[in-house]
Amino acid sequence: MQRIEHRACFGGWQDVYRHQSRTLGCAMNVGVYLPPQAAHEKRPVLYWLSGLTCTEQNFITKAGAQRYAAEHGLILVAPDTSPRGDDVADADAYDLGKGAGFYLDATQVPWAAHYRMHDYVVAELPALIEANFNATEARGISGHSMGGHGALTIALKHPGRYHSVSAFSPIVAPTQVPWGEKAFAAYLGEDREAWKQYDAVELIAQAQGQPVENKLPLLIEQGGADEFLATQLKPQLLQAAAAAAGHPLQFNLRDGYDHSYYFIASFIGGHIAHHARALK
Repeated sequence: MQRIEHRACFGGWQDVYRHQSRTLGCAMNVGVYLPPQAAHEKRPVLYWLSGLTCTEQNFITKAGAQRYAAEHGLILVAPDTSPRGDDVADADAYDLGKGAGFYLDATQVPWAAHYRMHDYVVAELPALIEANFNATEARGISGHSMGGHGALTIALKHPGRYHSVSAFSPIVAPTQVPWGEKAFAAYLGEDREAWKQYDAVELIAQAQGQPVENKLPLLIEQGGADEFLATQLKPQLLQAAAAAAGHPLQFNLRDGYDHSYYFIASFIGGHIAHHARALK
């Protein structure tokens, strides 16, 4: 991994690394915040997945998370949201192609050659982090919007791999909203049964019979003035699925807050404390 940015921040270091990804077949940038504690001991890792149009920069420059990560001794890892490069397929729209990887493994041409963000986040990236930094194998995962969808589905699909999960303004039911329907049809094809493996509402329903102690509690933060609330996010679908399945869910509706990083910055401290408790 090649370090391309290195800045002192709250007693630690906010770095950005570039590496060649075998999974994605391209070079990827990854933001890594190393708290001061990581200079002398191994620390747990919180992975952050960003939303549509974002890169690794949005979270590390706008969320104000480093202050809380330094307090709790968490390493923060924020990858880019999609593969990049001249030979990577793209689309004119903001919600498909580069910047819109949707944290799945595409099966359709031309996307399948590079768009394998699910495997990258679950396997290749943690292996790199744990081999190259003072990191333990204790992992939490969080994200915003498309990244909230990614955090929820990845945690639900891989029980035991993550100790904690949370999301801001997540797309909870992509198979039922325009963003998800567009992306899934392109990346996965027209078989809607195949889409369900990347839908948090569907995954919760599929695990309905499992004992509650096997179900990772979900922490969701949602702005009440979010411009996408009624059309793209529909958190009531997740609330209903969790209630039906007996899946632990803390849902915080914050009046007046929108979809922006002003919202994330306002409540990121509570989310990092949530992950820190689970990652001790």
